[in-house]
Amino acid sequence: MKRGCLIWILVLGFLALIVLGVVMWGTKIYNNMVTMQEGVTSQWGNVETQYQRRADLIPNFVNTVKGAADFEQETLTKVIEARSKASQVTIDPTKMTAENLQQFQAVQSELSSALSRLLVVVEKYPELKATQNFRDLQVALEGTENRISVERRKFNEVAQSYNAYIKRFPQNILAGMFGFTVKPYFESMEGAEKAPEVKF
Repeated sequence: MKRGCLIWILVLGFLALIVLGVVMWGTKIYNNMVTMQEGVTSQWGNVETQYQRRADLIPNFVNTVKGAADFEQETLTKVIEARSKASQVTIDPTKMTAENLQQFQAVQSELSSALSRLLVVVEKYPELKATQNFRDLQVALEGTENRISVERRKFNEVAQSYNAYIKRFPQNILAGMFGFTVKPYFESMEGAEKAPEVKF
């Protein structure tokens, strides 16, 4: 009788160790997915910060350009409207989809195009280009565009690591159970292969 109890205790102990190992393994995978998802969210915040920086610079830039006599009002209006539209589209990084990222990208691209057209028109106003305030704002905008590009690239890298991790077996099982979904990437917009003609 004692021998039978000892065997059952050993079997139950062995099963408990297996269950504990599986729970610890699952916990580690879950925590890794949470950490990586938070990395995506954090990097998205960096992307948004740079877009916000650009949006904050635009009113000063527009006001500086407005000071030029007879400046083309239609061009300024398009920049202001594009900025307004871009600031209305936001994304919750935990619910990010390819569709809402494309919508975000489209309105930001529209704003970039409007700014590019504005800078082309400014070429007709050498007295405006010669002012220090305009030059400072132009440099700030150029720097911000570069930062946006860098942060978008970093976002794609972080999203790629996260996506690859949750798609691999056996993580894909737990990812599906706990609602971890694939994050979309920034992609080149249609026509992006043609660099805009902007003269500084």
